[in-house]
Amino acid sequence: MSVAQRRRISTLVMNRFARNMLARASGGSVALSRVWPGRTDRLIIAPHDLRTADATRAAEIYAGRFVFAGKIVNCHGRSIFDLDPPSEDWEVALLGFGWLRHLRAADTALTRANARALVEDWIANPANKRRPVARRADVLARRVISLLSQAPLVLNDTDNKFYRRYLRALAREIRFLRYTMVDIPDGVPKLQVLIALCYTTLCLANQARHIRSASKKLSDELQRQILPDGGHISRNPGALIELLIDLLPLRQTFAARNIAPPPALLNAIDRMMPMLRFFRHGDGNFALFNGMSATSSDLLATLLAYDDTHGAPMANMPHTGFQRLDAGQTTLIIDTGPPPPAGVSHDAHAGCLSFELSSGISRIVTNCGMPTTGRDNWRPFARSTAAHSTLTYHDTSTCQFVEMSAMKRLLHGSPVTSGPVEVESYREIVQNGTLLTASHDGYLSKFGAIHRRVLMIANDGARIDGEDTLSPPQGGRFKGADADFALRFHLHPAVKASRLSDARGVMLVLPNRDVWTFEALDDKVDLEDSVFLAGNDGPRRTAQIVIRQDARQAPSIRWSFVRSTASPAVTNARRNARREPELPL
Repeated sequence: MSVAQRRRISTLVMNRFARNMLARASGGSVALSRVWPGRTDRLIIAPHDLRTADATRAAEIYAGRFVFAGKIVNCHGRSIFDLDPPSEDWEVALLGFGWLRHLRAADTALTRANARALVEDWIANPANKRRPVARRADVLARRVISLLSQAPLVLNDTDNKFYRRYLRALAREIRFLRYTMVDIPDGVPKLQVLIALCYTTLCLANQARHIRSASKKLSDELQRQILPDGGHISRNPGALIELLIDLLPLRQTFAARNIAPPPALLNAIDRMMPMLRFFRHGDGNFALFNGMSATSSDLLATLLAYDDTHGAPMANMPHTGFQRLDAGQTTLIIDTGPPPPAGVSHDAHAGCLSFELSSGISRIVTNCGMPTTGRDNWRPFARSTAAHSTLTYHDTSTCQFVEMSAMKRLLHGSPVTSGPVEVESYREIVQNGTLLTASHDGYLSKFGAIHRRVLMIANDGARIDGEDTLSPPQGGRFKGADADFALRFHLHPAVKASRLSDARGVMLVLPNRDVWTFEALDDKVDLEDSVFLAGNDGPRRTAQIVIRQDARQAPSIRWSFVRSTASPAVTNARRNARREPELPL
């Protein structure tokens, strides 16, 4: 481990230690009663929940079948909160109480009674509050927001006694939520907690004097975490969806209370909305960078309904570190930024200079992404450079992550300890299209090499030319005896790939029967197995185009993707091609 890595880990550990000491100094449960800002005796307003609700799932819940994160649990007459969860993702979904919206969608006396019974079951068992996942900041914030937004469902036609118990339980959850502010992971969880606390001041009685304070804290954090171009500081596209789905109803809640929303909230929303279109491919899915998994199409459609601009996506996100090239129906989205700060890098990937390619509604080249559930099993691979469509030197990732289990627990995950520092990119309009030149120094300190990638997209989008170069800096030389590298292009599972007879190209047949051809100018092309992790049904088998070379002998690889006009031979080849089923792993 290098000196820089040790220094970065030490800083993270000391920051965590300082937060723990502050938590102990707060004095435990006695001090919590002092930070709760006044008593509340009623709910004033219930915020709108933008998440999609499915009334048919209410029948499953009433029958005791809880289906979350791909797992099914039947309670068979027992309390669902007493059963062992089949996975952490399942438990997170259960304890976030988001499933209440499905019961509300059914809107029957039976589902209302079922909702009250489940909430009463949660309130009545003190052991529930001691579950580690239940006390997690993001889960606790989600539960508070759910209990506020679904209060009309739970409290409709109830008696005053239950109403009081509900409010006391909600107040207790809010006290716990304020306690988590002392030792909370940075990034999205911190914003989620502040959003939840801002909701509480707007929705509960006797909290008016605390609205300004809660709004100020949220505003400061939004200004820090939402970059000037609208991206999130973690560089994870999925963070935009997770935050906007709560920020938009918060803006509505301010309006419903006849209180002007804080300018920082309005500005953050205005900056974030265009980023939704920036990361979208033609099929509506987000590009797979830095922890992004399957796109929640229902949530994204809901959010886009609030987008008033409806213009073309911006081409350059300089603060977040991404570029987008559009021509005709062809789209390239490229990662041109360094890793995020260590405190928000727990989901960051080593994918610098990787890109994704789509044509119309068909995705062609992707990154492997991150699965929606069971992330821990795939996380080391998904974060590696080899899981991205870019160059990998010496089978080594451009970023290094905390690997020791004890350190992961201490730091709330596995942050980046080292990675590219200097990442440069610039674009220009040339006669035949748009040219993007980018480079990073992720391999410089260890191997004495700099990766430079040049991409050009034709004006009609029918051709993409690229060149990847691995070379030492001017006046330098490679470190070590070997300088082998691999250039990878991971293909979407819907693409049918077959290698050409000259072994220097691959024919790609898209679902809409369009044909693209990949060719390397002077190098042999291999077609190898890969995995697409971000499928809606879990990981799926796919293929990857791989070119291997020695940088001392040939430091550059020139390649191209070209959209072809289907000839009779190609048509027959497609008709006779063996179609293998796309089965989950």
